[in-house]
Amino acid sequence: MGAKFVAYHFTRSTVVFSDAMESIANVLASGVAYYALLKAHTPADDDHPYGHGKAEFISAGFEGGVICVAAMLILAKAVDQAFFASHEVVQLNIGVWLIGATVMVNGLLGWWLWGVGRRGGSMTLEADGKHLLGDALTSAGTIAAMLLVKFTKVEWLDPLLAGGFGVYVGWQGWGLVRRSIAGLTDEQDAEDAKRIEAILQAHVEGALPRICSFHKVRHRHSGRYHWVDLHIRVPAGMDVRSAHDVASAIEEEIEGTLGEGNATAHVEPCSPPGVPCPHGAAGNPPPPSTVR
Repeated sequence: MGAKFVAYHFTRSTVVFSDAMESIANVLASGVAYYALLKAHTPADDDHPYGHGKAEFISAGFEGGVICVAAMLILAKAVDQAFFASHEVVQLNIGVWLIGATVMVNGLLGWWLWGVGRRGGSMTLEADGKHLLGDALTSAGTIAAMLLVKFTKVEWLDPLLAGGFGVYVGWQGWGLVRRSIAGLTDEQDAEDAKRIEAILQAHVEGALPRICSFHKVRHRHSGRYHWVDLHIRVPAGMDVRSAHDVASAIEEEIEGTLGEGNATAHVEPCSPPGVPCPHGAAGNPPPPSTVR
């Protein structure tokens, strides 16, 4: 951030200013992300039995909001530069070298953070990494814009390109806000839904332990943690222990597929008492090693 404001001091370029404003968002968001990660990894307690994972969604929402504010400031500066307070862009060579250094640093750090976030299922790290990668791309565009102004001598290109960067930054910020809202309101994850559906359907169609059917499947995220609850139907004549074993095996399979999380299966008879199960026997219960 400091390097970019120094570059703006020398160049007076609106494009460089837009890049520096986004870096303010980076610094503020990283501070909140640090707190959110500490909070999200705090173990569950009596007041928060589902853990503190949603702190990551709050962090991502804050980061997106700050980015959107930065985008509005960038657009305001671009309009002011284009119509009210235009001035000559100077010393672009210094700006190119300073911004080039930030491209390397932010690009490498963003790529690393994004990878760690993806592997660990942390929305905070993933969002921060993607933001830094986006910042590196924006800075690369800033360099291209400075070179374009330098060689064409067309000064109005500077605020015009800055306005374009402002729109891009705002779109990036809104994406983070949208994901944060989705997490806080327990929006269903389409990929998780496909994987859970595939597991359950396999047990209906023949994989052991067999079940007759399933319904009321619900799932949500709490940060990187997955919570799943569902209802499964087994033959009415199955004893309680066998039905429990079936439910436990399916819960463990879902948890192993999604990663960190908890699945809870509610068992129901597939037909009223005295009525034969239309699906036949639901198969053998799993071996004792899978029973929790």
